[in-house]
Amino acid sequence: MSLTEGEFVEAFLRANPAWLAEHPQLYHVLEPPQRVHGEGLADHMAAMLRAQRANVDGLLAAGRASAGLAGRVQDAVLALLRCGDPADCVSGEMPGILAVDAAHLCVEGELSGARWLPGGTVTRLLNGYQVVFRDEPDDAWLLHAEAAGLARHDALVRVPGDGPPALIALLARDRHVLDPAQGPGALAFLGRAVGAALGR
Repeated sequence: MSLTEGEFVEAFLRANPAWLAEHPQLYHVLEPPQRVHGEGLADHMAAMLRAQRANVDGLLAAGRASAGLAGRVQDAVLALLRCGDPADCVSGEMPGILAVDAAHLCVEGELSGARWLPGGTVTRLLNGYQVVFRDEPDDAWLLHAEAAGLARHDALVRVPGDGPPALIALLARDRHVLDPAQGPGALAFLGRAVGAALGR
């Protein structure tokens, strides 16, 4: 006699009573039991509530991080408006404002205060994207100079404009500082702001 789906699940859980506790990710998709079924279900209800709370806490933390990065980018753009030298602002002021270990303006041409890049480097590194996040970059010296020894994680940000191709290279030892989930949109805006400052 074949079992129905419900009977099969019940039989499996009876034969493997610890299985659900060993797979807590399933609590996200289950409907919580009601207490009218007895106190024996209270542990499962509590587990499901903990799983949902952890999920919400994670989303809130990601939202706060994203908002924090957006706020820091706004402060960096304000610093850029006050400064007459965009390259100096990127390398001198932005690391502290953005909470990164180093920042450089990198240009495929000569620009005082900027890192020189060989022709075609910006296109190769960004590959059509406005922002690229990388772990353990193997070209750290080219982009980060003396800070290359710190290079664990970086973000490369396109700097649009009429001049030679350029990018901002941000470097951080802590991956959470340059977390792709924090919203590349804010960094792309920073790149546009630097491009506008260079065009002044």
